[in-house]
Amino acid sequence: MSITTPEAVLTYDEVMANFDPVLGLEVHVELGTNTKMFCGCPTEFGADPNTQVCPTCLGLPGSLPVVNAVAVESAIRIGLALNCSIAEWCRFARKNYFYPDMPKNFQTSQYDEPICFEGYLDVEVETDEGMRTFRVEIERAHMEEDTGKTSHQGGATGRIHGADYSLVDYNRAGIPLIEIVTKPVAGTGKYAPQVAKAYVAALRELLRGLGVSDVKMEQGSLRCDANISLRRSPSDPLGTRTETKNVNSLRSVERAIRYEMTRQAAVLQSGAKVTQETRHWHEDTGVTTSGREKSDAEDYRYFPEPDLVPIAPSREWVEELRAALPENPAVRRARVQSSWGISDFDMAAVVNSGALDLVEATVAEGADQAAARKWWLSELARTANERGVELIDLPITPADVARVEALVVAGTLNDKIARQVIEGVLAGEGSPDDVVAGRGLGVVSDDGPLLAAIDEALAASPDVAEKIRSGKVAAAGAIVGAVMKSTRGQADAGRVRALLLERLGVAE
Repeated sequence: MSITTPEAVLTYDEVMANFDPVLGLEVHVELGTNTKMFCGCPTEFGADPNTQVCPTCLGLPGSLPVVNAVAVESAIRIGLALNCSIAEWCRFARKNYFYPDMPKNFQTSQYDEPICFEGYLDVEVETDEGMRTFRVEIERAHMEEDTGKTSHQGGATGRIHGADYSLVDYNRAGIPLIEIVTKPVAGTGKYAPQVAKAYVAALRELLRGLGVSDVKMEQGSLRCDANISLRRSPSDPLGTRTETKNVNSLRSVERAIRYEMTRQAAVLQSGAKVTQETRHWHEDTGVTTSGREKSDAEDYRYFPEPDLVPIAPSREWVEELRAALPENPAVRRARVQSSWGISDFDMAAVVNSGALDLVEATVAEGADQAAARKWWLSELARTANERGVELIDLPITPADVARVEALVVAGTLNDKIARQVIEGVLAGEGSPDDVVAGRGLGVVSDDGPLLAAIDEALAASPDVAEKIRSGKVAAAGAIVGAVMKSTRGQADAGRVRALLLERLGVAE
């Protein structure tokens, strides 16, 4: 549990009555390369601490960096997808600061010469007047390396203050990062928190579509630093900003921005000044707390990295990468939604669950889109949530799901048995057909066994049988349920009902 001292806040309505918010978002994206940015160490997540390190990423004397070519290509593809200009010549710089998770005491980054600059990303937000498009302008997207990971042990907050000791894992140090920095985003008004959330969501979708990162926020593959400042009116100069660091979920991006607006407004209304600082987001309490005063660029003493040559991507290469970009996610989403004929709400559910590729692939395997959505967004989404994994990481393919649905359509399975088949596939028992055969599953549709089960159920509940004979057809549900139970859910419920009413001489 975080220990925080509550700060004064205004209501959100009071904020909007007195101030104009301006956003700034910095998103760090870990690239999905096999090796680190400047050395050959692997980047696999979850390895034992300090087992994926070498003299270069540990900053040992005499070690020299070499640029990861795949990371450069990924950076260019990201820039192109964000409508950026791509530099004809750029270079790395040393960003100097001491912190325990920076083994070199500087970070190799880009400063005044980024590889990508001057872009934009349009996002849609639901407003009181309907859907509205906000353009978020991109100032730059530059390459750098990630830091190590510090764990503070003991204490109540999990932070360095009050901890008994700290541990540092350098496995993450040197992993390729792209930092995407927006220009100040003005004109969002009361929708500033929603615009921030929508931007990060749209960016995550775009990056996933490019295949450059797994964008798993819970693992730190995508991290957002959320900046916000307030001013009295849109004609005033920008206010002093705060930067809430490493917000790691879409929901938290919105909540952190909203809270900081209410906190800063209370500071300004009291006559005090907002401190330019970094702040920590506390998911449990929904507040931010002060970190450290924010450094300006000159404090980092940037200078060109002497151990790396400049990067000069040829225009021919850039255009080849542009031509090979996948379909824009927004365009694809609109195309798929139109072809499926579903609502904005239903489409948002597919996209937000990370199931768009899976559902589309399942439809391509022959399943109806409604059925494909049903399986991926219900049964399989629940399983993924229980296992703490992404849908795509489940050991089941779109072809498997399409086959299960085909068996349902053919009458071989009903939904209840189909869920058992999916369970078997997930358990590694083979294909859907293997599971059906191995577990002895399948709908019982032969009249002989069904009539025997019906007679047994009627004999056990003569009062229910009498109700049905007297015209209370709704009571048939109890007998159908008993038959379904005795056949372990493998009876065709519709056929059972028809045979039951026929047996009792009752018309529907």
